[in-house]
Amino acid sequence: MDNLTHSAPHNRVHVHSSIPYSSTGACRLCATPLRRSVADLGLSPLANSFIKPELQNTMEAFYPLHAFVCEKCFLVQLSEFESPQSIFGDYIYFSSYSASWLQHAKRYVAQQRARFSLNTESLVVEIASNDGYLLQYVKDAGIRSLGIEPAANVAEIAIAKGIPTEVAFFGVQTAMRLKGAGYAADLMVANNVVAHVPDLHDFLEGFKILLAPGGVITFEFPHLLKLMQEYQFDTIYHEHFSYISLLVIRRALFNHGLRVFDVEQLPTHGGSLRVYATHEENTTLQENPAVNALCMEEREFGLESLDTYDQFSKSVVNIKCNILQFLIDAHHNGKVVVGYGAPAKGNTLLNYCGVGPELLSFTVDASPHKQNMLLPGTRIPVLAPDAIREKKPDFVLILPWNLKNEIIDTMSYIREWGGKFVTSIPGIEIL
Repeated sequence: MDNLTHSAPHNRVHVHSSIPYSSTGACRLCATPLRRSVADLGLSPLANSFIKPELQNTMEAFYPLHAFVCEKCFLVQLSEFESPQSIFGDYIYFSSYSASWLQHAKRYVAQQRARFSLNTESLVVEIASNDGYLLQYVKDAGIRSLGIEPAANVAEIAIAKGIPTEVAFFGVQTAMRLKGAGYAADLMVANNVVAHVPDLHDFLEGFKILLAPGGVITFEFPHLLKLMQEYQFDTIYHEHFSYISLLVIRRALFNHGLRVFDVEQLPTHGGSLRVYATHEENTTLQENPAVNALCMEEREFGLESLDTYDQFSKSVVNIKCNILQFLIDAHHNGKVVVGYGAPAKGNTLLNYCGVGPELLSFTVDASPHKQNMLLPGTRIPVLAPDAIREKKPDFVLILPWNLKNEIIDTMSYIREWGGKFVTSIPGIEIL
């Protein structure tokens, strides 16, 4: 059992948002100075700061992209170089453009509706609700919902779908305001948002405030264990302040009076966790043995051993060299390589490897919000998917490798001229 999580109440230290964390290198959970490197990816622009073609000759900001692990609590994290307001105030990522993610959301709503007996009297609140990709299924089921989304341009899409949405960042202040207005959530959903929050204590305390006494929270986030096992260094980018294990999130929630009672391992985003939590005093939900089993697996892999992170750091450099070797060899052999997708992880990869249009002439993306833009840093053009049929490249490098099966099915016609798909994480693979 995790002693930090199951300490007697009088031994526990409650940690609140007044705990200092620093953009100059202190852990955002425990304020320990950060000294141990996990991956130094050099200087990089914000991964979703796409460039309009008419601005291609202007300057853009580059920030250190360097992940550290806390030697005390083992949270893997970046320093905060840009505020969430700057990153997410006008956002270019719309969840509804991924068919597989929509299916994931639809299944989730059906599962939780059945498991927790949600009905017309229930309230489902989603944090970082984006364009209503998930709450639309809650609405269709006749269940009350509320979205909380900081990006006004994205929230407008959800509101147009008839989904009540608060345009706000979530934390203690927002939670107190909503609680004062009479809201108490039976289910709180936080998909791929906890990693985006620099002040974790303020964020987690908000759940404690807004959750109904018998309510449930689910957090989904990329699993640090998978990142380490499969060398997914490209999932490190400025919008992701933290890279989280079950061990870490369990302790962090406990310090805010919330108890993890179940966990599921998911294939999304290269391997994610869905963590279920409730109020510590809610004894009706017993802990599933899967929680302790996964904590043991994380320890056995070495997530609480600094040597594990040292080895990862060396492997990242080797993968960079192999990617560059593939692209250089293709160029020397007269082969054309283009990309599929314009995800944040792709921008991390291309900037770290120093790849520009000379080696990857363009990439394509299904989102019209990204088409006819330039990738940040590398200035590689983003076109509509039909450009691949027109160009007939020899290789299509799949940048959102977590969606490779969906992409290969959609773009299978490249086989007609002998084209091949390529993925680069955890290593170069020609498919």
